[in-house]
Amino acid sequence: MRATRSGFVGVQPNSWTTATTAHNATLRTRATRVEVAATGAKLPEGRKLRVAVIGGGPSGACAAETLAKGGVETYLIERKLDNCKPCGGAIPLCMVDEFDLPTDIIDRKVTKMKMISPSNREVDVGKTLSEKEYIGMCRREVMDDFLRKRADAMGATVVNGLMTKLDLPTSKDAPYVVHYSDYSDKSSKVGKPSTLEVDVVIGADGANSRVAKAIDAGEYDYAIAFQERIRIPDDKMEYYKNLAEMYVGDDVSPDFYGWVFPKYDHVAVGTGTVVNKTAIKDYQAATRARSSKRCEGGKIIRVEAHPIPEHPRPRRVKERATLVGDAAGYVTKCSGEGIYFAAKSGRMCAEAIVEKSRQGQYMVEEADLRTYLDKWDKKYWATYKVLDILQKVFYRSNPAREAFVEMCDDDYVQKMTFDSYLYKTVVPGNPMDDLKLAVNTIGSLVRSNALRKAAAAKA
Repeated sequence: MRATRSGFVGVQPNSWTTATTAHNATLRTRATRVEVAATGAKLPEGRKLRVAVIGGGPSGACAAETLAKGGVETYLIERKLDNCKPCGGAIPLCMVDEFDLPTDIIDRKVTKMKMISPSNREVDVGKTLSEKEYIGMCRREVMDDFLRKRADAMGATVVNGLMTKLDLPTSKDAPYVVHYSDYSDKSSKVGKPSTLEVDVVIGADGANSRVAKAIDAGEYDYAIAFQERIRIPDDKMEYYKNLAEMYVGDDVSPDFYGWVFPKYDHVAVGTGTVVNKTAIKDYQAATRARSSKRCEGGKIIRVEAHPIPEHPRPRRVKERATLVGDAAGYVTKCSGEGIYFAAKSGRMCAEAIVEKSRQGQYMVEEADLRTYLDKWDKKYWATYKVLDILQKVFYRSNPAREAFVEMCDDDYVQKMTFDSYLYKTVVPGNPMDDLKLAVNTIGSLVRSNALRKAAAAKA
């Protein structure tokens, strides 16, 4: 099968009718024509800009939805339409409203967290949350499916396929040729070799992005995340109904944390590491051991592992191809958060394309795609830098982790942390409280260094 500029043969979009009226109105507002100077040539009458989005996770689905609603001819290519990415599945409260997510895709509304230190000191976090505030816990297979179906309802063509190769343009106006295996025929396990010609390619295909390789985007450090989904007895599940746990210590990870996050009818227990990937199963066993009291009697129903980027790629755009989500490297250090930033980057990229192409009427160029990167870096660079520093300071040794957990017991720290996380804004603090926090932080670090030196002397 071959998709040409005259039409995409053999692939029909699925119908999906549950997109809400309010969401449609919101997108219509976002897609309102904005008269900007188009840098590319006007496309022939009757032909729209054609964009292939490779990867159907939050970044790809949100990009495809925004593009399709904005008048761009959009193809969303995803191999695993029932994908279960190993992911904690936590989303901030602001994402629910900003991306019009229905509450029925949220398994649990977490209002309490336990931070558990290397010495098993437990600190309850969440004391400053209001009755309406929570962290949403989702299963990725549920949320991703919802986002893809919504993109389909907005007019994107969703293709059950795996990109195998990307041919770059041979001239300024030549198309990209996407080679992929089409799995739309459910009766066959072998994909049908197919091609698609497009004007723009968005790589939303994860940490092992083939689009990134095709445009020579460069390598980056990555973590390995390992997670087990465990079905535990009802009485223990009751304990986790609105509570999540985070474990820190050399035993669970030398540079990250272990977690127990509640889902609909099970818990997700996992950990991750960058510096010692070969020992990931040992760290997972330690996480299981630390949480065994509350997860005892559970049955493992799924085991998952996946790479997670540690920093943005050296190159995120080349000519008319660009990267979003994990493919671009948009996962924060310290917290490991990626879902919101994936969805946000996909939307911001698509909005830039819609605007610069004047709703799909003009060709776009590299400079147009760079406007998305400029806005992204301006908005989020500081967030990534601060979390990078925090990880280097507080995840370097067990004494530092003890200090980190100790800090989390402070109400002011909790309020500042949750407000920043839930609403993705830099929250202005009270000067006196900021000074007190600085003094307490220094004190905690001094104690942690003393403990680290004492431990080293004994060794």
